[in-house]
Amino acid sequence: MIDKLPDVGTTIFTVMSRRAAELGAINLGQGFPDYPVDARLGELVADAMREGHNQYAPMPGVPLLQQAIAGRLEARYGLGVDPQQSITITLGATEALYSTIQALVGPGEEAIVFDPAYDSYDPAIRLAGAHCVHIPLQPPTFHYDWDRVRAAINERTRLIVINSPHNPACTVLRPGDLDALAECIAGRDIRVLSDEVYEHIVFPGARHYSVLAHEALRASAVAVFSFGKALHATGLRVGYAVAPPQLTNLMRKVHQFNTFTIATPFQHAIARYLGERPDVFDGLAAFFLQRRDLLAGYLAGSALKVLPAQGTYFQLIDYSQCAALGGLDDIAAANRLLEEAGVATIPLSPFYREPPAHNLLRLCFAKREETLREAAVRLVAFAGAMPPP
Repeated sequence: MIDKLPDVGTTIFTVMSRRAAELGAINLGQGFPDYPVDARLGELVADAMREGHNQYAPMPGVPLLQQAIAGRLEARYGLGVDPQQSITITLGATEALYSTIQALVGPGEEAIVFDPAYDSYDPAIRLAGAHCVHIPLQPPTFHYDWDRVRAAINERTRLIVINSPHNPACTVLRPGDLDALAECIAGRDIRVLSDEVYEHIVFPGARHYSVLAHEALRASAVAVFSFGKALHATGLRVGYAVAPPQLTNLMRKVHQFNTFTIATPFQHAIARYLGERPDVFDGLAAFFLQRRDLLAGYLAGSALKVLPAQGTYFQLIDYSQCAALGGLDDIAAANRLLEEAGVATIPLSPFYREPPAHNLLRLCFAKREETLREAAVRLVAFAGAMPPP
């Protein structure tokens, strides 16, 4: 029997969440909320099922939802698209990423990703038979080095995968980054896959730059989004991909033989929910900013230094000044916090091909205030105060 991914084990998210449950720890590792979703969304799902929307949806998606997305794209990015030709509803963002990668790269070709890279990118590229080229982003800024990108591009390069707001670095693209990317691929047979699932969660002082709003990139790009993240309901598993018709057609050839179609009542419910609550995403940044600052405030003065998150609902902490953790690598540090402090975190090194020296862990603050408070009490009790200079 052939193992197509011999070096790939269970994801760090699954491992940490399973161990957190076994140990009764507070889970600030995997990115899911622990508070209820809007009850109205559940009512709309039930309504859709009672109305008979229980059979296969069209392969590209329910037209009502495609149209709702198209309206939001025009309002947010000034992008007018044909919803039938350019918007595909997918089984979460992960399926959109996978199907796009399978469609756009193949044996003998290369795709570039930036580490720390979300852990689904590399396996998808390798399963397509392509070679994954990893370019590291150096902590603590995680800025793109475009000179290094230019040096990595060759005649086999077919795809560049970017992610902003970035998980797990919690950063966003800087002004000029997309211009630099456009210059890198100009005149070349290279496409861009842009993971923008946290598009609405960007904090003051930062801004979301989408490929869909970049005139030189949008014709060569697939952008991926997630309703699960934006609606606090990761179990919905409803995402979507936006691309020009030619790229959409290529992606759908894979999508139709992968998941084929996505839960019909969920699609109808989300479309109606967006119609009833057109401003539903407008308050997301403020909602999560309050939680980001709450957690940072609880950790202030401790030996766990908070790196201000620019976007996403995650937060990095530097444990280098913590006497109990300072000499450990991030995986060992995460395990010690889990076992002795009773708090699950996520180490960054599993997201690198070649991890740089660092002392960083990722926390999720998409939690109830009481959850964040109790987790912080445990972390501070374990880590102690910041040592004097």
